[in-house]
Amino acid sequence: MLDTKNLTPNQIAVVNAITIALAGALANFLFIRTWWVPVVTFVVMFLIAYSLTAYVIQRFIYRKIKLIYKFIYQTKATRREEFYYKNILPQKSLEEVSEDVEKWAEQRKQEIEVLRRNEAYRKEFLQNLSHEFKTPVFAIQGYVDTLLEGAMDKAEVNRKFLQNASKNVDRLVNLIDDLDEISKLESGEQQLHFSSFVIQDVIREVFESLAIKAQEKNVKFTIKKGCESPIIVYADKEKIRQVLINFVDNGIKYGNINGMVEASFYNIDGNNILIEISDNGMGIAEEHLMRIFERFYRTDYGRSRNVGGTGLGLAICKHIIEAHGHSIHVRSKPDVGSTFGFTLNSKEEKAINASD
Repeated sequence: MLDTKNLTPNQIAVVNAITIALAGALANFLFIRTWWVPVVTFVVMFLIAYSLTAYVIQRFIYRKIKLIYKFIYQTKATRREEFYYKNILPQKSLEEVSEDVEKWAEQRKQEIEVLRRNEAYRKEFLQNLSHEFKTPVFAIQGYVDTLLEGAMDKAEVNRKFLQNASKNVDRLVNLIDDLDEISKLESGEQQLHFSSFVIQDVIREVFESLAIKAQEKNVKFTIKKGCESPIIVYADKEKIRQVLINFVDNGIKYGNINGMVEASFYNIDGNNILIEISDNGMGIAEEHLMRIFERFYRTDYGRSRNVGGTGLGLAICKHIIEAHGHSIHVRSKPDVGSTFGFTLNSKEEKAINASD
């Protein structure tokens, strides 16, 4: 049984020519009872019908199909592509051409969806960036205007206003520094200085540097039982310290009073080390987990603003770990807590290959 859905142009021309030639030969045979006249008629009509059908398909159908393919690939045809259009494309069935177009349409649809999402993220990022800059700028403007309008002569308020203005200037400087660091990490301008070090020593230094802040909420720092044995990693020590400070600091800020922050370390396969920082704080809802590492993204904007920060900490952490050739992850559940983790190389050779 002939599959009419998968006929190539040549097959279509042959089927059409045979049909027409048979009809002509049969008609001749009915009126002229000799065998050679229908045979000659069949041959002549077959050749004429085949040539005309093939010409029409090539001229009016496959020229349009070739234009569709050129539109799909959006390039000026090279010699290889011209060979494809002249020799390979005509061998394709219309069903196969239809499948190619459908695949292209689906791909374009997905690309458009990605562009729409990126555009939405861009608009949201610009709105957040504008808000982050406006807040300290307006605060500084308010304090300065108040001082110029007469408060400068009042000793009891001018120092306080200047101190508040200074805090907002510091906030602007931190915001600009964080944006600059992210830009350098994304562009590859930020150089990493690799060395071998014991990761437990770094987390102990981080715990010590944040001890006073933790005491304010009575948060306890611990290294998970069984993870105390020294593990050496090969990475940029100061950048990894920055990541760990961010994770531990978040564990304090968003953790519970009398809570805890726990560090754990695992040698996965001899080449990769898993580092995780866990807390038993407020946690993060599932719908936020996919976007938690975006710039300025806040799960609870009002509450996040109250605890300070530029909103760029996790984004910087993500870029630092990716610059090491690894990925960052988060597990969290509301009212249970969060675990932020990442992997690092344990050997110099593998780390160098990853950076290349």
